[in-house]
Amino acid sequence: MNQYPQKSLLVIAGPTASGKTAVAIRLAQHYKTVIVSADSRQFYREMSIGTAKPSIDELAAAKHYFIDSHTVNQTFSVGDYEKQGLALLDELFKIHDIVILVGGSGLYIKALCEGFDDIPQADPEIREQLNNEFAEKGITTLQEELKMADPVYYDEVDLNNPQRIIRALEVFRHTGKPFSSYRKATINIRPFRSVKIGLDLPREVLYDRINQRVDDMVKQGLVDEVKSLLPYRHLNALNTVGYSELFAYLDGKTDLNRAIELIKQNTRHFAKRQLTWFKKDKEIHWLEPNDIQPIKIENLVK
Repeated sequence: MNQYPQKSLLVIAGPTASGKTAVAIRLAQHYKTVIVSADSRQFYREMSIGTAKPSIDELAAAKHYFIDSHTVNQTFSVGDYEKQGLALLDELFKIHDIVILVGGSGLYIKALCEGFDDIPQADPEIREQLNNEFAEKGITTLQEELKMADPVYYDEVDLNNPQRIIRALEVFRHTGKPFSSYRKATINIRPFRSVKIGLDLPREVLYDRINQRVDDMVKQGLVDEVKSLLPYRHLNALNTVGYSELFAYLDGKTDLNRAIELIKQNTRHFAKRQLTWFKKDKEIHWLEPNDIQPIKIENLVK
């Protein structure tokens, strides 16, 4: 691939269940390259079924990084991911002209492609206060405050992730300004180009795929996987769709059928928020999965 004098990070982004893994593997095989995951839950070894990790066959079809790289006991922030990911890319670009980044976690994709703006640190007392409110009143109260304080970030954030909500609220309470207002779109210069492809599907098709995926997860043993993670349910990694609903079922707060329906509903809501995030990125070229052929990508990475 000497015709590409500049190193390129080929990003395959899109909502959950849009077919990112299959597209990434197809392109990785064409370019004889590797895949770096940008999925904020597939890092964790203990979470496989509920995170829709690539199968054994898919992992064998192309080399993947940041899959099963950490345990749920390890603290692994987006800042850690940026640091480790950039170090990894530095090594990979010594071998490959093109590396593929794939995932639905917009914040993690942004971390590698651009970095972050300088967001103020909040008073530790404010964070402690918010953590206490979360413990006493649950996440709903914090969600409502965020909706009033910062509707822009509310539409983008994973509402089932208390750590993200608390971080946004502590900045707001500390400064009086919305968390989203500190994102100035300052781009850190990277030693590679980012070429971004977004997977575009009709909403009804995407929602059908989500519903089918959840049914398949249950058949594959999702309930048993969640049972095995009960000792770790307090960890941030487990505060996510597909796990929270089944913890409620195991607590006897709901029945299994209702829990499964809630997983489908919350996953559809999550996909909508993912699309809201990605649609704001004007650098993304939107294509249907079946339209993504290497010949079309050539013009983007040249």
